[in-house]
Amino acid sequence: MSAHSVDYVRTTMLTQEPPPGVEKGYVAWTRKNLLATPKDSVLTILAILAIAWFLPPMIKWLFIDASWTGGGRGVCATVAQGGSQPDGWSGGCWAFVGAKFDQFLFGRYPIEERWRPIVVGALFIALLVPMLIPKVPHKVLNGILLFVALPVVAFVLLLGGMFGLPFVETPLWGGLMVTLILSFVGIAVSLPFGIILALGRRSTMPVIRMICTMFIEIVRGIPLITVLFMASVMLPLFLPQGMTVDKFLRALIGVSLFASAYMAEVVRGGLQAIPKGQGEGADSLGLSYWQKMYLIILPQALKLVIPGIVNTFIGLFKDTSLVSIIGMFDLLGIVRLNFSDANWASPVTPLSGLIFAGFVFWLFCFGMSRYSGFMERLLDKSHK
Repeated sequence: MSAHSVDYVRTTMLTQEPPPGVEKGYVAWTRKNLLATPKDSVLTILAILAIAWFLPPMIKWLFIDASWTGGGRGVCATVAQGGSQPDGWSGGCWAFVGAKFDQFLFGRYPIEERWRPIVVGALFIALLVPMLIPKVPHKVLNGILLFVALPVVAFVLLLGGMFGLPFVETPLWGGLMVTLILSFVGIAVSLPFGIILALGRRSTMPVIRMICTMFIEIVRGIPLITVLFMASVMLPLFLPQGMTVDKFLRALIGVSLFASAYMAEVVRGGLQAIPKGQGEGADSLGLSYWQKMYLIILPQALKLVIPGIVNTFIGLFKDTSLVSIIGMFDLLGIVRLNFSDANWASPVTPLSGLIFAGFVFWLFCFGMSRYSGFMERLLDKSHK
């Protein structure tokens, strides 16, 4: 050992220090997460001041000064008792939401036939809930009932014209019912079709790779509103004389294909993240291409891109509001349509309706986001 290296060799042991204390409770959490540094403390104080500034007026407008019951614009166009808003204004006009609630759910669907969408909604919940709970058995049967049997039953019940049910044309459909149908069909179609497109884009066959690549790039290069406009206005021009396609069906196809292109790129990102050794190992076992993808590659790839998949689902759910361009009224469209009702015309009616629609959209999107986090944690635990 050289003389210079001796300076870097410790000759005495460090003195023993007490173990770090275990900090628990709200005070420790606050100190660690909100007041850890001077910068964190300043930001925390500013956030508290902002909340104290905005929250009381919001609560006052949303709840205290709000009009909850009534039968016309008079309950919303005047200051509520004890209210503090300017003349001609009150708090939220929730009486408007309550009076139009049925329309917000079903649109202009005939009142005497609204039991049909209610039955479809009940079947949807009854099949979806066990599908989302990992411990519930018989997932294959549940999936067949949810994605195959339910669409057939829903088609017969909602449209009618058979089995003694009166025919209800799709232009009368609207509200949350249309939003859920569009998003459910779009989600159910876009995931498998997106997987096929992603596999096709990575295919070694030039023709298939070129077709899938062109479809993905063309669809991703144009906005959804253009797809819907072309499906509604341009498509009938290419059909034979006298032949037509239902407007709602055009919207379903346009939304599904649009979401499939984005889903394909999400899935392709997951496929590219899988090491080549996984595929080579499957080849060494003599597995076919589809066995390799189904048993080894896709389960790992889809697990990696769960956030991206759910993000695409959330975007699709919100984009359903664009169907108003082709004369269909989803939840947001039917809310805006009711703004023209002179019986409820007031300065706060539009804002109240939009807040209600935004809350419903947020509720569904937040639910999908939380379930995505739950599945990520569950899959991480199951693979540890």
